[in-house]
Amino acid sequence: MIEKSGPGHNDTASALRFLTELIAWVATPWALWSYSPILAIAAVVLLIGLPTVFGTPGDKPGGVIVPVPGAVTVLLVLLQIVAAAVAAWVAWPWWAAAPVTVLCLVVPFTELPRWRRLLRTEVPTPDR
Repeated sequence: MIEKSGPGHNDTASALRFLTELIAWVATPWALWSYSPILAIAAVVLLIGLPTVFGTPGDKPGGVIVPVPGAVTVLLVLLQIVAAAVAAWVAWPWWAAAPVTVLCLVVPFTELPRWRRLLRTEVPTPDR
């Protein structure tokens, strides 16, 4: 049985967030490749790597590598959303970029309960 990580998590919001992340991971290097293949690869490594390394304790099952306050996790999600929307318009025709933009406008609203919880979350400091 998969355990939910607390209030603010639901399957629809998670699916929409993940779809936005996938679009960012595809569209960003696609948009940057003609400028610099190295920059395109670096962008996708950062878009995937930052949320993998940095996370708020208790937000996702399995723990985190480097614990950060909830505000950092929210900013990382916003980075993915902005990257998806901007890169879609640079890389793809309007008929593909327009639905991506709609998705990127919807995701913050579906994320609000999670973001409220995350913004109240502080990283515990170890006792010395």
